[in-house]
Amino acid sequence: MGITYTKRGDYYYPDLALPSQPTGDIGRFGRMRKKYLKEHQPDTFALMLMENSLTQHLIDIDRQANEQIDLVTVQLAQAEGVTEDLKTRDQLGWIQAMNSCRARAEEQVIRELILS
Repeated sequence: MGITYTKRGDYYYPDLALPSQPTGDIGRFGRMRKKYLKEHQPDTFALMLMENSLTQHLIDIDRQANEQIDLVTVQLAQAEGVTEDLKTRDQLGWIQAMNSCRARAEEQVIRELILS
C-alpha cells in the first residue's frame, strides 16, 4: 500500500484520510470516563486516541454503566422491599426509596467501572 500524492500548484500533498469514527452517544458516563482517563491515565488516553479506539471505548463504557445501574437498582429495590404495593400505598415514599437505590447503584458503578 503506497501513498498517493496530489499536486496543487507547485506542491505535492499526500492523500491522507482519517479512519471513520464510530457513531453513537458517548453519554454521561462516557464523558466521566474520558475525564478520568485524561486526568489520571494520560498515557492510556493518548494511546487510545492514537489507535482510534477511544470513542468506541467511551460508547461501550456508557452502555455498560447504564445497564449495570439498571440491574443494581432493581436488585437493591427487591432487597429493600420496594414494590409496586408500596408505590400504590405511598408514592412519595416509593420515589424516595427508588431514588436512594438508584443513587447507590450509580456510586457503585462509577467506582467499579468509570474510575478503574
